[in-house]
Amino acid sequence: MEKGKLGNNFLKNLAEKKIVKLGILGGTFDPPHKGHLFISKIAIKKFKLNKLYWLITKKNPLKSKPHFDIKKRKKFSKKISVKEKKIFVKFLEDKVKSNNTYDLLKYIKNKNKKIKIYFIIGADNLVKFHRWKNWYKIPELAKIVVFPRKNYSIKSINSKVKKTLTKNDLIYVNSKSINISSSLIRKFGKT
Repeated sequence: MEKGKLGNNFLKNLAEKKIVKLGILGGTFDPPHKGHLFISKIAIKKFKLNKLYWLITKKNPLKSKPHFDIKKRKKFSKKISVKEKKIFVKFLEDKVKSNNTYDLLKYIKNKNKKIKIYFIIGADNLVKFHRWKNWYKIPELAKIVVFPRKNYSIKSINSKVKKTLTKNDLIYVNSKSINISSSLIRKFGKT
């Protein structure tokens, strides 16, 4: 079965309780880049994920309007991840009727109560995580997997979230820090 068809059966497979471990990397992917791929591959291997979804949002409420429209970001994301059999690009906000992470995770979890979700973020997002709607409820639905980002290690360790959530809620991944971001790509045109 080709990758696209396998990915389209995602929600059906969840309902049938076939998928056990799912990674989720959410964001605007404006544009997607090698850093997204790098942490995705590590997460798949380290946590033995059955699949990893790049959940694209129309707009991050904590950021300015995206540079590229949603269709282009989905197209770019599919193109950069095409060789990765376990990475699938999805947009679920219309089905969920929300762009809130908690609502998206709850929607997925309701499809299969036994699924284990690994929600992947960079240390830069952990610093702002307390500003996310229902952030303190996210560990009820998923393990929060934190990847290092240049200049954010100390800030993330001292963050409100780190001080509020339990040790079991957060998993820190020890990997090299990738010095690339979507904003740098837009500024300098590098991937």
